[in-house]
Amino acid sequence: MTESVSSGQNAVPAWLQDQLLSLLQQRGHALLLSGPPGLGQYPLAYALAKAWLCDQPTPAGACGQCASCHSVDVRAHPDLHVLLPETVALELNWPLPSAAQDEIDKKSRKPSRWIRVDAARAAVAFTQMTRARSRFQVVLIYPAQRLNIESANTLLKTLEEPPGDVRFVLACEASHMLLPTIRSRCLTHNMSWPSTETSQQWLASTLQPTPSPETATTWLQAAGGRPMDALTWAELGLTHAQWSSLPKSIAKGQLGHMQDWTPAVILDTLQKVAHDTQSAWVGATPRFFAAADLPTLPHLRALEQWALRLSTWRRTVEHPYNAGLQTEAWLCDAAIVFATAAKPQRAGSPTPH
Repeated sequence: MTESVSSGQNAVPAWLQDQLLSLLQQRGHALLLSGPPGLGQYPLAYALAKAWLCDQPTPAGACGQCASCHSVDVRAHPDLHVLLPETVALELNWPLPSAAQDEIDKKSRKPSRWIRVDAARAAVAFTQMTRARSRFQVVLIYPAQRLNIESANTLLKTLEEPPGDVRFVLACEASHMLLPTIRSRCLTHNMSWPSTETSQQWLASTLQPTPSPETATTWLQAAGGRPMDALTWAELGLTHAQWSSLPKSIAKGQLGHMQDWTPAVILDTLQKVAHDTQSAWVGATPRFFAAADLPTLPHLRALEQWALRLSTWRRTVEHPYNAGLQTEAWLCDAAIVFATAAKPQRAGSPTPH
């Protein structure tokens, strides 16, 4: 999932501010912001680009008041080029090239989930133009793992030896999917994880009405501690009672409170149940649910095979299948898994729930 926090705001979340200060001291021409989704790669990349282009930058980043900052916020700065999949560009309100927008409007094709090679060529052409007003030209790429082989290879030479004062910032949520030749040309920054308290404070300051501490904690638990992913659960209005009831509903093959969720969110939840039940089987602490919320555990082998099937289905979750039949098949499979014989009790092991 992409990060949809408003990038037009000048305020940078607290856990990103220290990282921004550190990155502004770097001298490399290409930075790779790497980490799992939900840690703020896109807002941090945006803040970096804005600071590099600012007419009156401060030690903390962009001033947020100058003509350059305004141009960035209205998506019109001549020295900034964003390289995004068309689906992400539409989500984040970045304009598409007129030809691409025309094709999509006429329904001759759907927006691409990948960064197309013609878009990569346009980025290379941008770097060969003369700067319009700022100290640098900036290319922002997000999410960088959506570069296919052709578009990645198109960028390689320019990424290694950019002409003039060109800077790249690549925000990535799965760096293992990047070509090694792309990674080797960048200075990598590993995203920091915020504390639970910091994340709760950010959610309280971002969302209206302000969530209760219990509700914010539930969203963060559902998101695996990633604050920006917690916004997905906030949008769904997830409550503590709904979340805690899901593992046992899934074990019975029931949708429960997931009935109005998208297939991608349902499958994500199934994978979290699979993770936590395997963790409980080997005596580890569950990550997404309380141990008391988990169903009676089947054999570990059944859980492992289930997790593998879920990973396989993840690859096609966004294909235009019938959503109702798709989720019904997933839940039938889950019910079969948990209907198998429970694991034998081992001496000294905690009683499974």
